[in-house]
Amino acid sequence: MDLKSRIEAVLFVTGKAVTLKDIAKILEEDEQAVEDAMLALIVDYSSRDGALEIDDENGYIIQVKDEYMDIVEKLCPVDISTPVLKTLTVIALKEPIRQTELKEMRGSCAYEHVQELLDKGMISRKKDKNGRSYNLKTTPKFAEYFKIKGNFEGLSKIESAKLSELLQL
Repeated sequence: MDLKSRIEAVLFVTGKAVTLKDIAKILEEDEQAVEDAMLALIVDYSSRDGALEIDDENGYIIQVKDEYMDIVEKLCPVDISTPVLKTLTVIALKEPIRQTELKEMRGSCAYEHVQELLDKGMISRKKDKNGRSYNLKTTPKFAEYFKIKGNFEGLSKIESAKLSELLQL
């Protein structure tokens, strides 16, 4: 087995960014040899017209090129970080919720979370009557992702104390 193939196997199986040092340790190889083979592997991936690439921003990872992400999103679940998931929980439990109220509950990071959730299609945003804020609601994609069936608007009746408890997770 050549070193490039072994590195490719490590990148494929880990599914997360891995440092050269970690790869060398896993493969019990010299770090310089791993670096040389990694550079050759990166060249291989970039020279072919495929959907995968090796990114080296925070370590090395095999990932799907941006132009193919629409296909991946149809086939794979959406990744949601814990802070964004907590924001989504508040929206689901209190919907429709004004974005300003959400910001008061979750802090200024809520604006970034809302944008991420909009991009992922998990929530919708509509200007409220006075035009100064937005009303946020979950979408059918949210229900599909969490396998929720039927009408779940009753969730908004959960007491604020219970909501605070959930957000402490």
